[in-house]
Amino acid sequence: MPPRITALTDPEPGASSRRLAWLAAEPDGVPLGSAFLRLFTREGQEHLAELEISVHRAERRQGIGTRLLEAAVAAARSDGRRSVVAQAEEGSSGDRFLADRGFHRVLALTYARLVLADADLAEITRLAELPHSGYRLTAWEGVVPPELAQSYADSRRAMDDMPMEDTDYGTVVWDVDRVLAAAQAVAGRGDLLHTVAALDTADGSVVGFSELVVPGDGQGDGQHYGTAVLPEHRGHGLGRWMKAASIRRARRHHPGLTGLLTDTATGNAPMLAINDELEYVPTHRAVEYQLGL
Repeated sequence: MPPRITALTDPEPGASSRRLAWLAAEPDGVPLGSAFLRLFTREGQEHLAELEISVHRAERRQGIGTRLLEAAVAAARSDGRRSVVAQAEEGSSGDRFLADRGFHRVLALTYARLVLADADLAEITRLAELPHSGYRLTAWEGVVPPELAQSYADSRRAMDDMPMEDTDYGTVVWDVDRVLAAAQAVAGRGDLLHTVAALDTADGSVVGFSELVVPGDGQGDGQHYGTAVLPEHRGHGLGRWMKAASIRRARRHHPGLTGLLTDTATGNAPMLAINDELEYVPTHRAVEYQLGL
């Protein structure tokens, strides 16, 4: 008998999206695979859905993934979405699966890891302490301090021109409420959010930021969420400055961390150069695919 596809709904929508899910199972209930469809709800991204499909290795090539994909795409189309995006490791079965089913390759990503035990802490400290005329660093954990909240929300437009190649990602509209909700979402799942920001000494406004999320127990690997500088303040080395300071803080505050993970669009040459200088080692590449509805 063919597997049963059961539709599920995440009972707790997030601050910027809601999720649908499907479970593929044998008639006796043994799970075979799943699909999750994230429907973005914030202004600027209401046209977009993000798909993740997983099928047990032993059950592949039996049409299970295709049936899950059909269910998710139908739901995205019914919800009025314009594009569905999905990601797969380059050269993997998922890469081939998406390419064979009408998805178009729109973005390449390089994943890298800094092994903290091997990091040159003296050099990282030197970079973090280099003076940058007209700027100073500040840092906080969790929710942004009230006096910086509006400025920090405004600085998020630094991500608007991040290289996304042909991805129909839309424009993420940030305000104070969204900044606070994002930090609270990290805390809600038990993780720790650390932010280093560059301030313009002329007016104290945030002109760049580097976010790092650490597991709640301070063990394992942390994940960089984003490092960006406003266009009018680029060319002063602020990105490298903030990321070096973020690494140093991670080492000081969480000695149990073993590594820091980052992913960067392969077309983002400035950030790739920063990662190389800070000795992040590439681990693999991924491909972002897109399906027009």
